[in-house]
Amino acid sequence: MSDVEARLQELRDRGLYRRLRHVSGPQGSRILLDGRPVLLLCSNNYLGLADHPRVREAAADAALRWGAGAGASRLVSGSMSVHRRLEEALAAFKGTEAAVLFGSGYLANLGVLGALAGLGRDTVVFSDELNHASIIDGCRLARAQTFVYDHGDVEHLTWALRRHGIGADRDGVIVTDSVFSMDGDIAPLAEIADLAQRHGARIVVDEAHGTGCLGPDGRGVVADAGLEGVIDVVVGTLGKALGAYGAFAACSAPMRELLVNTARPLIYSTALPPASVAGAHAALEVLREQPELRTRLQANADVLRDELAREGFEIAGSCTQIVPLIVGDAELAMRICETAIEGGVFAQAIRPPTVAPGTSRLRLAVMATHTREELRDAARALGRAALQAGFRPGAGVPVAAAQPPGHPDERLPQAAA
Repeated sequence: MSDVEARLQELRDRGLYRRLRHVSGPQGSRILLDGRPVLLLCSNNYLGLADHPRVREAAADAALRWGAGAGASRLVSGSMSVHRRLEEALAAFKGTEAAVLFGSGYLANLGVLGALAGLGRDTVVFSDELNHASIIDGCRLARAQTFVYDHGDVEHLTWALRRHGIGADRDGVIVTDSVFSMDGDIAPLAEIADLAQRHGARIVVDEAHGTGCLGPDGRGVVADAGLEGVIDVVVGTLGKALGAYGAFAACSAPMRELLVNTARPLIYSTALPPASVAGAHAALEVLREQPELRTRLQANADVLRDELAREGFEIAGSCTQIVPLIVGDAELAMRICETAIEGGVFAQAIRPPTVAPGTSRLRLAVMATHTREELRDAARALGRAALQAGFRPGAGVPVAAAQPPGHPDERLPQAAA
């Protein structure tokens, strides 16, 4: 057996083997999964805009007008009028001076953190322990000292800023998700912003799961907290609520120029295809014109939480469109997932290293296009699947360290870490 085959067998033995599933047709609330009709309950297409007629038409028209690809990076010949118009619209939407597009949310976080870590005096990056993998990797690639603070714990963050002399002797960057992608809870942004201001630290907020879904006009958690113009960089995605592909960083005009000049994922990547950009722009217009989509999304999330609670599931912590069903064991999570698919509901199992060992789960994601009856039926189907797989809802889950493995944690002295 080769080392590649041995590694794959190890993943199978640990219940961590992954495979691609085939979805037929558009990303609606109901899909064909490997030929089987199911209710889709794990898509980030929160508002259903990936399949919206205006969004599809705008993408098709852009492909006909500007071609299938941009042809080069933005700094060579790939910067087109369609990119500039979307950046202007995103900046106006987020209440910032400027915005710049990236190829994906992953690339945006790598680029932003790398650029900011290169500023100032021996910069330290402070990262929430449940931040997305793109932030974790951004911390690694930035090559700055990184301190991982306890999830949402402002007191721990305060202690860390003081311990590292931020403001007095060194510069700091605080980075956090606004909505945490695996738990559906929200960061204490107001307290973090106050703390950053007192210590002179910069703030980066990843609004991947907040943009389009939360806050006034769907502008996100930053706007909901009244922090527009306070956060140094707001990262957002075009591939979730806006139903397209790509990402952006909304910021001041000088910060945009810094990113254009120093963010390696932007400098060395081909610009976004015109179809994706135009589709996202159309989705942004629909978002503004149809606030009922956000209202329906949050109402649907409340319905699902209520119905899951009736089935005995513990769903404390989630207050957004993301609802985790934590079962603990990775193989058990997969059994529930596969059994639920047989019952007509696709809710993907999430296992390490995406989440910490002992916290494997089904990550449920509500869409505005779900009906209440569909969500009620889905909760019942998940309850049945859990019992058939050998998991009793409400029985409790073994507590494990919340920190995903691999997050660069420098709470200990560097030599010990």
